[in-house]
Amino acid sequence: MDPESRFLVAVTGASGVEYARRLIEVLGDRTDVIVTKDASAVIEIETGLSVKEFAGRAATFYQGEDLAAPPASGSHLFRALVVLPCSGTTLAKIASGIADNLVTRAAAVALKERRPLILVPRETPSSAIALENQLSLARLGVVILPASPGFYGGPKRISDLVDFIVARILDHLGVEHAIGVRWTGLPE
Repeated sequence: MDPESRFLVAVTGASGVEYARRLIEVLGDRTDVIVTKDASAVIEIETGLSVKEFAGRAATFYQGEDLAAPPASGSHLFRALVVLPCSGTTLAKIASGIADNLVTRAAAVALKERRPLILVPRETPSSAIALENQLSLARLGVVILPASPGFYGGPKRISDLVDFIVARILDHLGVEHAIGVRWTGLPE
């Protein structure tokens, strides 16, 4: 597979790993997954899956502490990086240029190489510091896509809410899909 068609999905220790699981499922073997140590615990709590089971059909799995892994280098090609869910700590480190684990280093690579970077914060409410960090990153071209699903599609299951967010991520990645609900206007 062409390296430039690969997507990095980084999972941090915030709640909401189901969003990442679904994105990995949809992208399949076009995905390389990075999981932090804190995310490993959240994955087991929220999904009951092992990290390997969680990564599923992804082509490659990286430990978040492995700074020698290929995504730590600008010479490693990838189409985009999605940090999902993105903890407040990870967002703050990226905004401050701290690259002390594979997720934050891959984000630094995405920024310096001008590759798409999508951060999906799930923590709420947001402090003024978190909002300033988000604004700082948005001014650099980072997409800040909070995990705030819409309800206009009449969701019936939690998976409908998950698909709403994953569909927006796929739209920003330029990946065609048939999941989620699109607004079509008011009913007549």
